[in-house]
Amino acid sequence: MTPQSDEDEVWRQIVASFNDTAERDSADQPWPDSENVPAEPTRRVVKPSEEPEPDEDPYKDSYKDSGDDEDEGHFEPPPPPPLPKLDLATKLAWVALFGGPAYLLVAAMASWHMEGWALFTAVAAFIGGFVALVVRMGDGPPNDSGWDDGAVL
Repeated sequence: MTPQSDEDEVWRQIVASFNDTAERDSADQPWPDSENVPAEPTRRVVKPSEEPEPDEDPYKDSYKDSGDDEDEGHFEPPPPPPLPKLDLATKLAWVALFGGPAYLLVAAMASWHMEGWALFTAVAAFIGGFVALVVRMGDGPPNDSGWDDGAVL
């Protein structure tokens, strides 16, 4: 017999026994018999209680009635701090970063004829603005962070 025919025979056995039920002895079960689920589940009927509901709230006196129900749960955040002042180089870098692709998008949408130098300028402005912002981005702590720079491991 070849290894292929052995494998085919094993697969035939697996497929033939696919729908067979497993006969298990209660000693083979890893759980107690009390946890076995019956074939047909029993029906449970829940009846409402016979007590009538009280019309009056028994905890009415424990509520705080301060009269300020309008302000309850209302949160008004403080105004945000002002944006930092940017120098001219940073402003130009942001304009170049967004202006180059914006020009290309508008020109493409309007079907304008674009010269080679205009395309080059728009792409160079985008790349230059990105590089300028990355180079100007500091990799150190902020100036107002003080002498303690956090935990050192």
